[in-house]
Amino acid sequence: MGVKALLIPAVEQANWQDLLAWRQQQANWHIALGVHPWWAAAESLAVLTELEHLLQTHAGQITAVGEIGLDFALAAETFTKQQQFFSAQVALAKHYQKPVILHHRKSQPALLAELKRQQFTEGGILHAFSGSQQQAKAFLDLGFKLGIGGTITYPRAEKTRNAVRKLPLCALVLETDAPAMPLNGFQGQANTPAQLSAVFTILCELRSESVEQLAEALWQNSHHALRL
Repeated sequence: MGVKALLIPAVEQANWQDLLAWRQQQANWHIALGVHPWWAAAESLAVLTELEHLLQTHAGQITAVGEIGLDFALAAETFTKQQQFFSAQVALAKHYQKPVILHHRKSQPALLAELKRQQFTEGGILHAFSGSQQQAKAFLDLGFKLGIGGTITYPRAEKTRNAVRKLPLCALVLETDAPAMPLNGFQGQANTPAQLSAVFTILCELRSESVEQLAEALWQNSHHALRL
């Protein structure tokens, strides 16, 4: 389907060694290690000692820290633990000069506040962008790219589709979030990286650039965001 490379983020400590092993076998599989906010409540902050050790000893194999972030659609009793994990992982990414992959739900202001508090300048990708041009600009100003995925395939997602039409091309990267985030028409089915081509097709319909211009720019944007 023309997908030449993947970035595969971890969601919990149990994933890290498997991802490192896969990275050694697949030259075009890039990995990110981190603790996702959905898993933060069940993890001990002590696992971040291992994360720091891996960032020290496998720096060349770890492309980014992620998937990390804040999800305020979860139970309120998880918020403190989420914030502790997020703050600590941003600090590690800053220290080891790695970009981050950011998860967000109802949490963009809190994410921005913590990134600014730590003066984080390594950038990365705001995963699953959905929102307005103004919301997008706040992350672009901090050096982030916006992950564009299955959301734009839904006609009802007009706010996001309009933003994607108008945002600078240099702001965008493609993603699928496989096996989650099914595309329109594929609800109830497992998503796969092969669906990236379908996301790209919809993006081409929304943008004014040629297919060739879009493909080249998205490829370069991904390399820039992840320093590949």
